[in-house]
Amino acid sequence: DNSATHKTKLIRDWLARRPHYHVHFTPTSASWINQVERWFGLLTERAIRRGVHCSVDELERDIRAFIEATNADPKPFRWVKSADAILASVKRFCLRTLEAAPEPTPLPRTSDAGH
Repeated sequence: DNSATHKTKLIRDWLARRPHYHVHFTPTSASWINQVERWFGLLTERAIRRGVHCSVDELERDIRAFIEATNADPKPFRWVKSADAILASVKRFCLRTLEAAPEPTPLPRTSDAGH
């Protein structure tokens, strides 16, 4: 659930009293949540942003049509970049950001004492 609720003493104790429950916790920042977010990004790009919705009913219709089309021909999300490629991309972004940063201007002095 990507939440701290399962980490509280109350919940741990509750689960300990119920050994017939077999619980699997998802680690925080798990990649599955990124895949869910990507699916909603596709929904936004392909069905919502490009559409003209004059009513909630029209919006719901387009969302349901997107879901039906996606489910009719499902394709799994797969990571296609290696960790090295992702880190290289992050490095390039950081270097561009640092190069574009303006030089800091000194703060004006507020007193003769230098404070």
